[in-house]
Formats: sequence, structure tokens, C-alpha cells
Amino acid sequence: MSMIFRSKANNALDRMEDPRETLDYSYQRQVEMLQKVRRGVADVATSRKRLELQISRIEGEHNKLTEQGRKALELGREDLARSALERRSGLDNQLADLRVQYQQLQGEEEKLVLAAQRLQAKVDAFRTRKETIKATYTAAEAQTRINEAFSGISEEMGDVGLAIQRAEDRTAQLQARAGAIDELLASGALEDYSGPRDDIQAELDRMGASSGVEIELERLKAELNQGSLQKQLDPGAQQAQPQGQPQDQRPQQGG
Repeated sequence: MSMIFRSKANNALDRMEDPRETLDYSYQRQVEMLQKVRRGVADVATSRKRLELQISRIEGEHNKLTEQGRKALELGREDLARSALERRSGLDNQLADLRVQYQQLQGEEEKLVLAAQRLQAKVDAFRTRKETIKATYTAAEAQTRINEAFSGISEEMGDVGLAIQRAEDRTAQLQARAGAIDELLASGALEDYSGPRDDIQAELDRMGASSGVEIELERLKAELNQGSLQKQLDPGAQQAQPQGQPQDQRPQQGG
């Protein structure tokens, strides 16, 4: 279960990740690290300089006490000379400790300077490679989008294709509806209200339709009257004829 979750999370991250942003972020982190190393070099150099000044000051006091001891002996004040030499002895220990610390700081400073130079070279190399990878990725991405556009598999072009298909379907539907309405108007099933009405033609059409009905009505009446008259002239014709025999078949008599 955890493996499935991790695989899905990795796939989601892959889709969301932009390698160019990742490279820029990595480069920024390296630059920040380089700045920290440089600040470390500056801090060590500052400490070394402070020790150097302190050593110089103590050396000055050391030389001053030596000169005071010499003058005290010249004046016959051995006690003063002894006191000066005792103070100078205390400074000797401080100078020895400070010089050891100075050597250590100088060594650390040289190591940090060398590390900063190496890190600077790596950062410069990474920046060059980063820009090359970004340019290659951008070119590949543009080429992929162009190929997808040409092949019609991109999302944008897919939407365009669907829009074209919907427009064509709508156009065909409107054309079919317009044709159907034209046929209905031509057949008279629908009346055209858009043009001017011709009252005379409308009345003539109505009269023509009425006369046609009257003519058909008279024809039917004539047929019915003719049938009734024939029945009155020959009322037993149908009774004399046996059912199922035609009228022209009569029985033969006497040889």
C-alpha cells in the first residue's frame, strides 16, 4: 500500500516538477553555501587580524619592559630591572599562546580559502551545465509542443478539433432545417408571412379550391343518380340471375 502511494506521489511530482526551476533552486542553494564559506573565511581572517594586533601590542609592551630593565641596570636600580623582567616574563607566555592561536587561525583561513575557491569552481561549472540543460530542455519542450500541435494530440489542438466538429454539426443541422422549411413553404403546408400578401390571388385560390370541391360534389351526385335510375329500369335483373353466374349464360332449349 505504501509503495502504491509513493509511486502515485512520485508520478504527481514528476508532472508538477519543472527541471529548470529545480536546477535554479539547486544553483541558488550552492551560491548561498558559497556565501557562507566566504563569510567564514572573512570571520577567520578577522580573528587572525585581531590576534595579530594583540600580538603586536604585547610585543610593544615586551620591548618597552626590556628597555626599562636595561635603563634600570644602567642607573643601578637592579630591583626595578628585576621587576621589569618579571613583567616581561608574563608577556612571554601570552605571546607564545597568541602566536600558537595565530598559526592555527592562519591554517584554518588557508583551508577555508582553498575550499571557497574549489566551491566557486564547482558552482561556476554547475551554472554552465545548468544553463546548457535548461536550454536543451526548453528546445525539447518546444519541439514536443510543435509535434503535438502538428499531430493534433495536444490538449489545445484537441479542443480546437472538438470545436470545429461541433461547428460543422451545427451548420449541417441548420442547413437541414432550412431545407425542410423551404419544402414546407413550397408545398403550402406553411405560409410565408415575410412577404406582402396578395389578397386577390388569395381569393382566387380560395375560389379555385371551392370550385374544385363543387365539381367533385356534382360528379358524385351524378354517379349516385345514375345508379338509382338503372335500378328503377331493371328491378328484377339481379333477382333472376343466380348468384355466382354471369347474366349472358342462359339454359339451352329443345335441341
